[in-house]
Amino acid sequence: MGGTRPATQGTARGTGPDRRGAVVAALMLAMALAALDSTIVSTAVPQIVGDLGGFSVFSWLFSGYLLAVTVTLPVYGKLSDTFGRKPVLVAGAVLFLLGSLLCALAWNMWALIAFRVVQGLGGGALQGTVQTLAADLYPLKDRPKIQAKLSTVWAVSAVAGPGVGGVLAAYADWRWIFLVNLPIGAAALWLIVRHLHEPARDAPAVRPRVDWAGALAVFACGGVLLTALVQGGVAWPWLSTPSLSLLGAGVALLVAVVLIERRAAEPIIPGWVWRRRTIAAVNLALGALGLLMVAPTVFLPTYAQSVLGLAPVAAGFVLSVWTLSWPVAAALSQHVYRRIGFRNTAMLGIGTATLVLAAFPLLPYPGRPWQPAALMLLLGAALGLFQLPLIVGVQSTVGWAERGTATASVLFCRQTGQTVGAVVFGAIANGVLAARLGGAGDLESVTRALDAGTAPEATRHAIADAVHAVYLGAAGAAALAFLVLVLLAPREFPVLKD
Repeated sequence: MGGTRPATQGTARGTGPDRRGAVVAALMLAMALAALDSTIVSTAVPQIVGDLGGFSVFSWLFSGYLLAVTVTLPVYGKLSDTFGRKPVLVAGAVLFLLGSLLCALAWNMWALIAFRVVQGLGGGALQGTVQTLAADLYPLKDRPKIQAKLSTVWAVSAVAGPGVGGVLAAYADWRWIFLVNLPIGAAALWLIVRHLHEPARDAPAVRPRVDWAGALAVFACGGVLLTALVQGGVAWPWLSTPSLSLLGAGVALLVAVVLIERRAAEPIIPGWVWRRRTIAAVNLALGALGLLMVAPTVFLPTYAQSVLGLAPVAAGFVLSVWTLSWPVAAALSQHVYRRIGFRNTAMLGIGTATLVLAAFPLLPYPGRPWQPAALMLLLGAALGLFQLPLIVGVQSTVGWAERGTATASVLFCRQTGQTVGAVVFGAIANGVLAARLGGAGDLESVTRALDAGTAPEATRHAIADAVHAVYLGAAGAAALAFLVLVLLAPREFPVLKD
C-alpha cells in the first residue's frame, strides 16, 4: 500500500502514559457525542414537529444522519491512514459541532434535516477515528481495556439518551438537545489538541494523493443505495418509479466506484480489504451483526408496549438491559480469546446469540416483562463476546498505515447491515401482520390502533407473531455470521507484533 508509513507502529509511542489518560477521556467524550445523538433526538420528535412542522419528512432527521455517517466512514478511514488520526478527528469534531449549532438554529424541518446531514458528516469521522485511535494507543494485550470503556459509553448513552432528550424537550426547549453537544465537544477538542501527539512519520517518497474522485463516487453510491433502502416501501412502493430509479442509479454508481478504485493510485476502498481472509470474514460477520441488531432495537419496544402492555419507559428498560451485559462481556472477552483465540471466542458469542434469538418465539403469550429482559441480558453478553474480539483481532492484523481503512471497513459493513436489516425485517413483520389480519394494515398503523384502544385482542397476537418472525430472521442472520467465521475466517488471526 502506498502513502506514508509510520516510524513506529502506533500513537501509543507518540503519546506518553502521562497524557494517555487525557486522550482516552477525549475519545470517550467524542464517542459520547456520536452515541448520544443516536438516542437523544428520538424523544423530542413531537416537540420538533410541533414547532417546525414537516411531519411527513421527519424520519429524515434519522435517515439523513445515518446516511452521512455510513457513506463517509471509508473516506475518513483512508484519510486518517494518509494524514494521521489527529487532523481527521479534529476536523470531524469541528464539523459535528458546527452541525449541532446549525441544528439548534434551524428555522424549518428541511433546514434541520440538512444540518443533521452536516452532523453526520462529522459523526463518521468521530466513530471511525475514535475506534482506530483506541487500537493505536495501546498494545494488543491492553486494547480490551479501552474498547470496554468505549462500549460503556455506548451503553450509558443508550440508557441516558432518551431520558435526557425528554427532559430537555419538556422543561427547556428541543434546541438544547443540540446545544448540549457544544461544551462536551469543546472539552474533547481541547484535550485532543493539547494531549494527542502522534509519532513522527517518515517523509513519503512521493507526495500522497487523495482519491477525491473515489471519495465522491463512494459517497454518491452509498447515498443513493441507502436512500433507496431507507425510503423504499415507506415513502413510495418498492416497485414504483422512484425506487427502481434509485436502485438503478445505485447499481450504475457501484460499477463506477469499482472502475475508479481499480485505477486509483491510493483508492479509498483498497482491494486488500476484501482479498485478505481475516478482514473480509470480519466485515461479513459484522454486517450480519448489524442485520440482527435491528430485531431488538426496532421491534422489541413495540412488542413490550403492544403485547406486554408496558408504558414507554418500562418498555425502554426491557431493551436497555442488554447495554448492561454487553460492555461487561466485552471487557471479559480478553480472558477468553487469549486462551482460545479471536475466531473461536467470536464463534462462541454468536453461537450463543443464535440460540437466544431463536428462543424468543418460545416465550409464553403474553408473558411477563422479566422474560424478554432476561433474554436481552443474555443476548448482550453474547454479542459483547462476539464483536470486540473481531474488532481487536482485525486491528491487530494490520499496521498503523492500514488500520484506519481496516477499522472503517468493519464499521461500514455493520452500519450497512443495520440499514438492510431495517428494510428486510420491516417487510417480514408487515407480511406476517397482513397474513394474520386478512391482508390489511402494517406494524405502525396496527400499533396506533392498539394505543387508541380500537383494535381487538387478535391484533396483539398478530403483533406477537410478527415480532417472533423477526427474531427468527435475526437468529438466521446470527447463524450466517457463525458460518462465515467457520468457512472464511482463519483459525488463528495473523497478528502483527506491537
